[in-house]
Amino acid sequence: MNVYEALAEMRRLSEEDRSFSFSFMSYNPTKGTSDGIVYVRRGVLRHRETKEHNKNADLIEGYTDLETGEPRRFYQPLLMTFNGQKLILV
Repeated sequence: MNVYEALAEMRRLSEEDRSFSFSFMSYNPTKGTSDGIVYVRRGVLRHRETKEHNKNADLIEGYTDLETGEPRRFYQPLLMTFNGQKLILV
């Protein structure tokens, strides 16, 4: 499965209020650093931001970690797994 197929499935599940697991490589664009791989055991995607609010809105997905209740974000190309399945970037 590729990253964009996974994102489509993540959106579908989120609309149905169904959680899923995923992992991604962290990235801090301000510092240009990563803290490594982030594992989310139960999450759902949030509504996407607009370019008015974030210049990288087309590359960023917002999600809620259901175990911590925290709203977080990740860069789409850095998505690595979805429900235990490794993803490829095309």
